[in-house]
Amino acid sequence: MADTDPDELERRIARTRAELAQTVDAIADRVSPKRVAERTVADVKSRAGSLAISVGDALGMTSRPVEFGDDPERLWDEEPPNLAPVLIGVGAVLVIGAAIALWRRRRR
Repeated sequence: MADTDPDELERRIARTRAELAQTVDAIADRVSPKRVAERTVADVKSRAGSLAISVGDALGMTSRPVEFGDDPERLWDEEPPNLAPVLIGVGAVLVIGAAIALWRRRRR
């Protein structure tokens, strides 16, 4: 008899409507352009921070916070950055680029 009780059916319908409204609100919030943009910006910031840390580690640089009173001329007095890997990479890219340019010129 409980299944056919009109009051019980109305309560179930009202509860189902409330649950459905919450679900629709959650979906709308998740796909709203503003929320998608916020999540994307947060993800990019996180990845950029991780990349900066890994590049710094690869170059042997340890990050240290710069304070307002720091003298810019003496910023690297404690630990000067090791630029050798960067210069080697730039040189390799230039050599490979020149080799490709010469190879293409000879093919013509």
